[in-house]
Amino acid sequence: MKKQIKDMDLKELGGLICDALIAKDIHVVLSGGSCVEIYSRGEYTSWDLDLINQYNEQFKKIHAVMKELGFKEHNKYFVHDDTKFFIEFPSGPLGVGDAPVENIAEIDTEAGVLRLLTPTDCIKDRLAAYYHWDDEQSLQQAIWVAQQNEYDLQSIKEWSIKEGSEAKYTIFENSLKHRDK
Repeated sequence: MKKQIKDMDLKELGGLICDALIAKDIHVVLSGGSCVEIYSRGEYTSWDLDLINQYNEQFKKIHAVMKELGFKEHNKYFVHDDTKFFIEFPSGPLGVGDAPVENIAEIDTEAGVLRLLTPTDCIKDRLAAYYHWDDEQSLQQAIWVAQQNEYDLQSIKEWSIKEGSEAKYTIFENSLKHRDK
């Protein structure tokens, strides 16, 4: 018997939605706080799933699939009576700062395959908020993800320089060294 929405965690719900959309050739990728929650092993908690509409599919197609799954549109989110999570579909293109995302991670769940940013791109996503909006909480989230996962520090450094944020990158890198001691 297939798991019910009311019994699904964040990853399973995301996997269910990703599979339902991919069946209609609609590609979405989880980003934002939900990725941080997954990669930080719960250091951060998010109740919304930001599923980036990777190829800017027509929103009415997404709306139809979400309705089939029992979700209703409320403001800019989709909600379901059987879950506390709410779903948003920010438009693409999929990117971190000014750079496109090239690799998509996948997590197999009982409910479907969740497509999400890699740990490296999740860190970049959080650092973009820190770099461009001075969001200290996003810096902390990037550190949590880095502490719990393998990632490409050189790629993050090169990306940070292209974003014009070498000084803030140094703060991130020093925070990692400080916490490793």
